[in-house]
Amino acid sequence: MNQRLNLSAGPHVRDRWTTPFIMMVVLISLMPAAVIGVIVHWVRYQSLNALWIILASIGSAILTELLFCLVTRRKITIWDGSAAVTGMLLALCLSPNTPVALPIIGSVFAILVVKCCFGGLGRNFINPALAARCFLLLSFSNGMTNYPGVDALSSATPVALIKAGSMVNVTDMFLGTAGGVIGSSIVALLVGGLVLWGLDIIHGEICFSVLGGFTLCLALFGGHGFDPKFLAAHLCSGGVVMGAFFMATDYTTSPVSRLGQFVYGCLIGVLGALFRILGKSADSFSYSIIIANLFTPLIDLYIVPKPYAYRKSAIQKAEGTVKPPLFKRIPKPVIALTLIAALAGVALSGVFSMTKDPIEANELAKKRESYTIVCEDAADFKDIESAQKAIESLSGGSYGNGKFGSTTIDEALEAVDANGNTVGYVFAITNRNAYNPPIKLALGVRPDGSIIRIAFIELNETPGKGSKADEPAFKDQFIGQTATDGVDVMSGATVTSKAVLNAVNAGLDFFQTVIMEGGN
Repeated sequence: MNQRLNLSAGPHVRDRWTTPFIMMVVLISLMPAAVIGVIVHWVRYQSLNALWIILASIGSAILTELLFCLVTRRKITIWDGSAAVTGMLLALCLSPNTPVALPIIGSVFAILVVKCCFGGLGRNFINPALAARCFLLLSFSNGMTNYPGVDALSSATPVALIKAGSMVNVTDMFLGTAGGVIGSSIVALLVGGLVLWGLDIIHGEICFSVLGGFTLCLALFGGHGFDPKFLAAHLCSGGVVMGAFFMATDYTTSPVSRLGQFVYGCLIGVLGALFRILGKSADSFSYSIIIANLFTPLIDLYIVPKPYAYRKSAIQKAEGTVKPPLFKRIPKPVIALTLIAALAGVALSGVFSMTKDPIEANELAKKRESYTIVCEDAADFKDIESAQKAIESLSGGSYGNGKFGSTTIDEALEAVDANGNTVGYVFAITNRNAYNPPIKLALGVRPDGSIIRIAFIELNETPGKGSKADEPAFKDQFIGQTATDGVDVMSGATVTSKAVLNAVNAGLDFFQTVIMEGGN
């Protein structure tokens, strides 16, 4: 039996989280940004190139490390997951339009040159993924600046548009739908980064000082002061969030002391802001992290943490004479989950703001289509001043003081032909007494008061019963009617029938009393 002792220099630190576990958590934290990037590119351009880039980058990184270990007869280290993380980080820093050959070349450079040639995991002096990205930018600039949805501006990423003085949609940038690199979803990166911070896998002194230093420097020297929209646009572009949470926090290339990490993070933030303000490149944040990586040994040389037993706060804590601040007494996972919930709320409100205008436009188009159906001779629809005032006086309340149930008149228009002659009137009416309210319909009325036709704008009734209201057998009964007394209700759907009848009667009454009689 082997009786040799395993001797190592102190301090002897042990942790329950192994390197493979940490790398697995980092990969999982990057997955939301990767998935959003692939989906957005597929929805917009029906292309899976973003997915092939991710797979090619990760696969070539793992294969390069495997071949290096086999050729040099070293222990195979691909199972620690670090190569996969490098490949994923590199892929998320690339455009979805990048040729698939470039992530392969970049992964080979990152693993072989930056990592393995310097001794493997824990011995690289700069971040491998960022080094590979800068190498590709310098060597293959055309392929690296081919972004989807480019306009007349070259390299039209959001940050390039900002530097050119163009307007950008911060909501799109925050959600990851504004174009740029694959991993451009800020909300996804923030969620992943906060998970890592909450689990104590990354250091808050680094990531938050990067964001703080960048924002403060940009506010002081960016020319726009503390303009929230200007600062938010810069924070959501150019890889600032990804760099702060996933690149700058690399254990090997960052300082070991807390003060050193704070200085290191501020250095990255300030350099990134200065490059953004004074530089011409839209991808300058990568260089600020690499430069700070080179300063890490110097920071560790001059900022040395005191041994635990020499810290006054540690002695007081051991004696029970002092309590930590409230912020430190709250577990990090609780803070991280709270921030993630807040980000989810912001993201949902962003999605709402993005979809609000298209939804309203679709509803308006559907309404106008219904108007054309109920008055085919119309070439245009004009507002009626008296009708508009009558509708406004109701303030969204029911028309007829409950005589027609819960029915509101939403719009009343005059239908005219190409010569400007009146050919009828069109009403948009809503009734909320249906089985599955609301029912919204368009009613066309001739100048003599007879019904031209009805068409449903919105009908949510039960299939097979209430939905029969949209069938010609029921709707065609209204044609030529001046009242709905002769309209038969639908068997099995009396509630729906009454709701439609009340809506039509309300429209006819509004036509007679407001338009024909002037409201008298």
